[in-house]
Amino acid sequence: MELAKITSKGQITIPIDIRKKLGLRDGDKVVFMEEGDKIIMTNSTLLALQETQKAFKGEAEKAGLQNEQDVVSLIKQIRREG
Repeated sequence: MELAKITSKGQITIPIDIRKKLGLRDGDKVVFMEEGDKIIMTNSTLLALQETQKAFKGEAEKAGLQNEQDVVSLIKQIRREG
């Protein structure tokens, strides 16, 4: 468990171990989410990636993509058509 103190301006310093676990760097944004009676803080970029992955889940199978070569072939086909 980590502890951080809130300044008079409502700011906190995220402890280094937490920043490392979340992959946070200078300038990164964090998102706060409510889950029941808890507030969860996470890296907004990682959250966006996870949400995108969920949205595309199963789409490769629907498109008949089974391996990396199938993806490469599809990209080449799209480039030829474009």
